[in-house]
Amino acid sequence: MTTSVLLLADTHVPLRAKRLPDAVWRAIDDADVVVHAGDWVDLATLEAIEDRAARLVAVHGNNDGPDLRARLPEVARAEIDGLRIAVVHETGPATGRESRLDAAFAGDDRPDLVVFGHSHIPWDSVTPGGMRLLNPGSPTDRRRQPVCTMMTVAVDAGRIVDVDLVTVPRGGGPTRGAAR
Repeated sequence: MTTSVLLLADTHVPLRAKRLPDAVWRAIDDADVVVHAGDWVDLATLEAIEDRAARLVAVHGNNDGPDLRARLPEVARAEIDGLRIAVVHETGPATGRESRLDAAFAGDDRPDLVVFGHSHIPWDSVTPGGMRLLNPGSPTDRRRQPVCTMMTVAVDAGRIVDVDLVTVPRGGGPTRGAAR
């Protein structure tokens, strides 16, 4: 049986959006685990997701104030159905990201997956050392992207079996597509 994981980042409520879209709340309700890679901005959004998510793994971002930084780490680590993950907000420029993260997460506790945010740009790649890197984009602030996004990941016995980039439309249900 697979474990369903929802990846979110850069929600920026209430600065970029007054609230999370309904499609995001439905995805939170459906997920076994929600992973948020920072830039919440609003403590109330963290608390609302904590109340609804079956399990939450989260970090703070560069736009998060002292109240969120007091509650959330800069880097979070977790195991989801045997898959070792790390979550971080910022990873620096796109150029050289894979090599930088291989170096940053070297050692015996090396994760299988690193989830990151900050850029609002969906990302799906594998480092030379074999770590999967995923950025779900932003469900509320598309910045220079054509649409707002989030990601779903299916995990089974320590393996990622599916990754889906999900478009978050402004007034309807989610649609699916590929990242990067």
